[in-house]
This record gives sequence, C-alpha cells and structure tokens, in this order.
Amino acid sequence: MGRGKIEIKRIENANSRQVTFSKRRAGLLKKAQELAILCDAEVAVIIFSNTGKLFEFSSSGMKRTLSRYNKCVDYPDGAIVEKTEKQDSKEVDVLKDEVARLQKKQLRLMGKDLNGLSLKELYHLEQQLNEGLMSVKERKERLLKEQLEQSRLQEQRATLENETLRRQIEELRCLFPRTECTVPSYLEYYPVEKKNSSANQSVIGPDQASNYAAEKGDSDTTLHLGLPTDVYRKRKAPEKEMHSNDSGSNIGL
Repeated sequence: MGRGKIEIKRIENANSRQVTFSKRRAGLLKKAQELAILCDAEVAVIIFSNTGKLFEFSSSGMKRTLSRYNKCVDYPDGAIVEKTEKQDSKEVDVLKDEVARLQKKQLRLMGKDLNGLSLKELYHLEQQLNEGLMSVKERKERLLKEQLEQSRLQEQRATLENETLRRQIEELRCLFPRTECTVPSYLEYYPVEKKNSSANQSVIGPDQASNYAAEKGDSDTTLHLGLPTDVYRKRKAPEKEMHSNDSGSNIGL
C-alpha cells in the first residue's frame, strides 16, 4: 500500500513539528552530500531551526563557498568572464615585455645590438661584464685548487700504499732468506772420466792426443748445447772411421 500525501503546511503540534524537522533535516543533509559526491558539485547548506540553532553542510568549506557566492552575486556571469579575460591579457602582455627585455639584455651581454646604448650604459655594461668575468675566474681558480688538493691526497695515499708494500716485502724477505745455489761443475758430474783421461794422456801418442783434444772440445760443445753423449758418439763414429782410412792410405803410400 502506497504512502499517502502529506499536505504541505505548518504543523501546529510542537512535538510533531520537532520530529519532522529532525527527520527532514537529516535527509536534506544526506541528499546534499550525495549530490556533491556523485556530481562533483560544490554544495553548501545552512539551516536555522525555529529555536535559533544552526545546522550546516559544505562540500568544499563554508567560507570558500560563501566567498564564491558573493562574487557571483556582485558581478554577473558576463562581467566576470570579461574581467578574467582582461586580466589574462594584461598578464600575457607583461610576460611578453619581460621576455623581450631579457632577450635584449642577453644580446648586449654577448656584445651584440649595442647601437642604441649611450656612453653611461656602455660603461655600466662593461662593469657587469667585468664582474661576471671575475666571478668566472674565481670559480675556475676554486675548482683548480680543489682538483690540486685531490691530486695531493691521491699522491699521499699512493706513497703510503707503496711504503706499506715495501715493508711487507722486507718482512717476507726476512722470513724467507736467500739461499745461494752453486751449480756443480762438469768434473763433479764425471770424476771417473777425468782420471781415465789423465792416465790415457801419459800413454797415447801425439796423433791420439790431438784426436782426444778434438773429442774433448766437441764433448764440451755438446754439453753446452745440451745434446746427450750417446748421440754425439754415434755421430762421431763415421768421422773416426774416415779419419783412420785416410791415415792408413797415407801409410801405404
């Protein structure tokens, strides 16, 4: 069954009037909040009860909404738009003039567009350039000093590291002293051949002595070259046979 319509007029009963006010006030504030959230609108509600109590709701702050309301009331919509456009155009003109002035100043600092300047303005411009040059030189000297100081610190660190490495090397040398390794001579390796050769030298003739000397020299050469003695003897055997054949033919003649 549907709800019946209520006649819109003042409720005479005070209690019923207070109950209806509380219910309808809560519903109105709820609807205002929903409208602000759903439609992204700026909503403000101000309610005074018959007893003088204040009830309010504002989605963006009551002061801000009231100031905006006062501006809209004081100026119509067309006047506000026109005034805003004029302010924007003035700001754009001011910014354009400022950009042109800065560009002209930059050109003059670079030594260009100096025709319209007086002697006083040129002197002032020269002072500005000198001050800027001094600032650049000071900054450059400061950076060079910082780099030099860093180089000195790096040099000191490298010197300390080298000194530490030297000390470590000296400590290792003390722990592991040098041992001089003497290379044994050929006579120490072959003492028997030395004795036999000395005994054979007293018996052999002059031709054999010369052959022995040649063989000894060759054997020393083989030792220097690192060849084994067996290989050397095999190579020298044909040469000895040829030498003996030549000596026999000479005797037959």
